[in-house]
Amino acid sequence: MKRSHVFFFFIILFLCASSWAQVSVSGEVLDKDGSPLDGATVRLVPSNRLTSTDGNGNFKINQVMPGDYTITITLMGVASYMEELEVGNDDITLTVVLKEDPLHLQNVVVTGSFEPRLQLESSTAVSILDAKAIQQIVPRGTADLLQAVPGTFTDPSAGEVFTKVYTRGVSASAEDDMGWYYISLQEDGLPVSLVQHSYYGPDLFLRPDITTAKVEAIRGGNAAITALNGPGGIYNFVSQGPRENFGGEIQLSGGIQGEGNPLYRVDGTVGGSFGNNWFYNFGGHYRKDEGARNTDFTFSKGGQVKFNLTKIHSKGYFKFYGKILDDFTNRYTGVAADDWTNPKAAFGQDFNSTALLMPAFSADIPDGRRLAEGATNNFDPSQGVHAQDRAFGVDVLQDLGQEWSLRFNLKHSRKSANWQTAISNAFVSLSNPLAYFISGAQFPIGQVVFNDAATGNEVARLDNSGILAGESFQYIGDGTLPNDAIMGTASWLKQNKSDEWMNQITIRNQTENHDFSFGTASGFSDTSLYTQGSFGFVTYEPNPRMLRVTLENPGQPVLALSDENGLSNYGGLFFDNARADVSQIAFFANDRWKIQEQLHLDVGLRYETIKHTGSKDQSAPFQADGGYDGNPLTAYDNGILAPTGVRDEFDFTYDYLSYSAALNYKVSETAAIFTRFSSGNKAPELNYYFNNFSNVPINQEGEVQRILQTELGIKFDNENFSATATAFLSKLNNVGIADFAFDGDSGSVFYTPVQFNDSRTIGLEWETAYTPISSLTFRFNGVLQNPIATEWAVYDASGSVDTADDNVVDYSDNTLPFNPKLMFSLGAEYKKSKFNAFLKWQFMGEREGNIANAFQLPAYSIFNTGIGYDISQQLRVDFLVTNLFNSDGLANFFGANSFGASANGATSDFIAANPDASFVVVPVLPRGMMLRLSHTF
Repeated sequence: MKRSHVFFFFIILFLCASSWAQVSVSGEVLDKDGSPLDGATVRLVPSNRLTSTDGNGNFKINQVMPGDYTITITLMGVASYMEELEVGNDDITLTVVLKEDPLHLQNVVVTGSFEPRLQLESSTAVSILDAKAIQQIVPRGTADLLQAVPGTFTDPSAGEVFTKVYTRGVSASAEDDMGWYYISLQEDGLPVSLVQHSYYGPDLFLRPDITTAKVEAIRGGNAAITALNGPGGIYNFVSQGPRENFGGEIQLSGGIQGEGNPLYRVDGTVGGSFGNNWFYNFGGHYRKDEGARNTDFTFSKGGQVKFNLTKIHSKGYFKFYGKILDDFTNRYTGVAADDWTNPKAAFGQDFNSTALLMPAFSADIPDGRRLAEGATNNFDPSQGVHAQDRAFGVDVLQDLGQEWSLRFNLKHSRKSANWQTAISNAFVSLSNPLAYFISGAQFPIGQVVFNDAATGNEVARLDNSGILAGESFQYIGDGTLPNDAIMGTASWLKQNKSDEWMNQITIRNQTENHDFSFGTASGFSDTSLYTQGSFGFVTYEPNPRMLRVTLENPGQPVLALSDENGLSNYGGLFFDNARADVSQIAFFANDRWKIQEQLHLDVGLRYETIKHTGSKDQSAPFQADGGYDGNPLTAYDNGILAPTGVRDEFDFTYDYLSYSAALNYKVSETAAIFTRFSSGNKAPELNYYFNNFSNVPINQEGEVQRILQTELGIKFDNENFSATATAFLSKLNNVGIADFAFDGDSGSVFYTPVQFNDSRTIGLEWETAYTPISSLTFRFNGVLQNPIATEWAVYDASGSVDTADDNVVDYSDNTLPFNPKLMFSLGAEYKKSKFNAFLKWQFMGEREGNIANAFQLPAYSIFNTGIGYDISQQLRVDFLVTNLFNSDGLANFFGANSFGASANGATSDFIAANPDASFVVVPVLPRGMMLRLSHTF
């Protein structure tokens, strides 16, 4: 008993001594003017204890055992701080002053490399948008936000989705419906989506909001070995991380766009700790947006919820995260213009307000896949695209000891995108037989009556009896159609689904002179699509109306050329029913070798294999007396495309080796230079099978494009001036191009044979920040480049499926279209006490509208501005304006204003022969103003 008493006495004595030995590490974090910095992350390693500063810049970490530690303090916009601490038996109090870091050169980046690294020490062209920069932008989608990234070309003119993003002239396959072709759009280090095809891109499933802490952007270069099939660059949206103290922010926003269309939005986020190093974050947004242009329906509505739950321990962390997105939005099509040398809006349209979209209605169209079942698809243009994403994942970092560590990131997502919108909005003259024969009726000749589908009132009655002989139509009575035309448009119903798994495993070993990483990345997607298109009778005017159309010849029964909603040729314009399994597996290795204290060699390689397995249904018009409904007087359901029972299979594997090597020389603590050479590859996306093979076997695999890039860059960061500049040369080889075309005789849509082409771009990117006084910062970012189509051919189908009159036109050595030679952003930011303001000028240089270089999109400027005021420590108000002067700049060009035309059809000969013809352009979005009230707690 006495021995047991002594034993327990020493146990109690030991526990007390341990308790007495625990101390605290506390302090305050200030900027260079002595103002407290709120929200700075403070981490103590190796204990991995973490906290954040409060509104007074104070922090405190309790119960720290004696020993040697490294304390790091990080906050976006100021330089990271690191200090070695020897903790004894006394509390430690620190005062830390952090200098400004406007280009984030002294901040750690995690994108485009296999280990966290200070941007100054990375051998890549990296840009960071922090939370402040994100909050300065009126929320109009992912691509619109990325306009703030230097050297990045974005086209957000269609709205939040259906956008284009690319860099350094690596753009040839980035079409309007696949604008992210070369780019890996990521959330927290993994792709948003593994697959792309027409009208199915990653921007459908990403909505920037208050939960985004920063965006890390990698332009080309190292993306060749660090991204799954995304060699053109990586844009990684990083979510908010752990915070020690309970708190968050709520934002209430309201504003107007265009001609007074309202926008309402609420964002919120909350985070904190459960204790014992468990942290949580929860947030998201909801919005209702009537749109930047005029439509008769709500353009966007919906939102998302995101969360993460993190456990930090002495050997690493475990994080469980997720996102639930349920969102409706739409996309704008083109606007008519005339005057090839100085484009102006035509036909009473307006570059700032006209949408030219079908109005809202509800129709049930027979589902060509299941006609025997009587199945239908509901079509309502006001729905736009209904995007849903359910994504959940785990992210684990584990220290394995002996300088080894493992990172494991796994995500599963289930996505769907249901498009219900219009495609095309071309001018179709009533003198053109297409205006009647597109209905699918065999001989719609005689008295054609157009009634307003919504009111039932007669709009116009005409006689087209002489139209086949080349004579014009004649109105009967006083009614006329606007511009004596209808709109060449179709209902565009697409049902897309994907079930995806993706992960990356990285094993890292650090020694005195080497930082070696290797691992594997993989992704598996089970995806399907169905596309159905029907012609719509619509007025050609700024606010289009649906038309119910009948043929009413005297002494004959009335023949319905459209249904009651104005839809015709049910399911006869498009039918695509396909499914695919995609597997992507990559193995990578990278070594950062410290040759000397200031000189590092970075060498990496990546072997990737991508397998596409799937099938596509062949189709033919449904044959039955009287059409689908058996009624010979309803001509609108006589040509429904349905599967024939034949499926064209495909099973192809693409494998390739990519590599990259770089040297980084740190001239001083504030300057570094680097050079990098990268050889990357881009495997075909699923659109290659879905678009290029119409009712023919898929007997040929696609071609792998090759991207070669050379870079030479400098990074400099001192007290008042920071800058990065990167000279680059990029070559894109083996680019398969096919144009969308329309056969007016058969009323069918087809893609022309693929042509393989090459391009080269040489240029200079720069990013600078100058702070002459502590309250004022000037920024100047941009790119100067020369994009050339070194070898380029276009297939001319001459407007018909018949190949007898086809030819191939050579445009080698022309300027690559849609790539400006000069693009920059110049801005000023002012912050003093409770007041702040900014003004930014974005300049987009002239761009060629097509590979023929026959039409140029003029240069334009957009000015954005905003002011903010801190009402109190918790309450803030901001007023933001985008496109302050309502620029009518043109972002895109679709070619002649005729159904099925393409940009490449507007050659110099065509323009010379048709100087007064109208054409289709896509203007930039008009002015938007928003008032935001933010409450932090």
